[in-house]
Amino acid sequence: MKKLAVLLLAGLTCTALLAGCGKKEEPVETMAVNELDTTPETVVTPESVPEPTESEPQEDVPPEEGMVRSPLTNEWIRGELENQRPIAVMIPNENACLPQYGISNADILYECNVEGSMTRLMAVFKDWKGMERIGNIRSCRDYYVYWAKEWDAVYCHIGGPFYILPIINEPSTNNITDAVLASDSSQKKGLVDAAFYRTDDRKAPHNAYTSGDRIEAAMQKLNYSETYTENYESGHFKFASASAPNTLEQYGANALNATKIDLANAYVKTKPYFEYNASDGLYYRFQDMQNGDKKHIDGANNQQLAFKNILVQFAHYETRDASGYLGFQCHDTTKDGWFFTNGKGIHVTWQKTSDYGATKFYDDNGNEIELNTGKTNICIVEDGKTFDAE
Repeated sequence: MKKLAVLLLAGLTCTALLAGCGKKEEPVETMAVNELDTTPETVVTPESVPEPTESEPQEDVPPEEGMVRSPLTNEWIRGELENQRPIAVMIPNENACLPQYGISNADILYECNVEGSMTRLMAVFKDWKGMERIGNIRSCRDYYVYWAKEWDAVYCHIGGPFYILPIINEPSTNNITDAVLASDSSQKKGLVDAAFYRTDDRKAPHNAYTSGDRIEAAMQKLNYSETYTENYESGHFKFASASAPNTLEQYGANALNATKIDLANAYVKTKPYFEYNASDGLYYRFQDMQNGDKKHIDGANNQQLAFKNILVQFAHYETRDASGYLGFQCHDTTKDGWFFTNGKGIHVTWQKTSDYGATKFYDDNGNEIELNTGKTNICIVEDGKTFDAE
């Protein structure tokens, strides 16, 4: 089996990341270093990669009357969800907080390092109103807010360090936070006075949760719109049609086999990795778990997390203080990344030009990539870190 060792060369040092996205700079000419055990004559240079053909028109006949395509996954959803704003929930990712609840329902899952070499997740849900238990929930890091804004999502968290204040206090930021949480007994009585509540089954701070009805009540109290605001920019992802999925075969030998994607070198404590299942075309998520079972499981339904698309997004970062708080450059830059789907992967570059603008991913010909219908895991990786794909 061919093995790819993926290494991003460090770019220019970013010295002004205090608010999570630094000053605008000229695009950095960085490339991923690929070590592929193939002969030179089989390698196709980026210039010789054929242009992708026009996608076939998407199938517009819904399985049920009134259904529409989700802008997050391209899957069919109920028509009443079309203009409903998503929520973006901050979820810790360490052994003490496992299992998380409701996480398998996330349409988009972000992962990025925080202080202490831990990662934190941000789960983006389009259809959230009927969810009974979401979390657990932890504090904000400002760079996640910029990613939440891409979806015009209501950002849910419990406090955070002072670095979050510039972005959290912006009038256009709709966030739900709560320093005083309801007890488990009040939750059992059906009270929804607080946006979040704590359970009795584990110790704080790993026992804070919310639910769809609590989020809806909080949005009404805060006078937040439940439908997309004027800041929403449609067309976030470009999707291939179901009848003509993106196999990446049009990239020839530059589309590398990737039946396992290992991010242990990028996320050194949880050591997540993905294994491709050819029978259903999904990447199943694993990571180091306290009980020795490496499957990343949702405690609400005992389902393993699985994704159709994996995006690896390298980013400038800095360590802000002695406590190890990090800052990431979220936009005003051009950086490297990788796109994996259907058991293959290609090198990409990404750009994000504004707070509410989508992060766009392009192949080496400058064409926007086409994701396949389904859930996406976006892994933001520090410049200089590595990961393996084979």
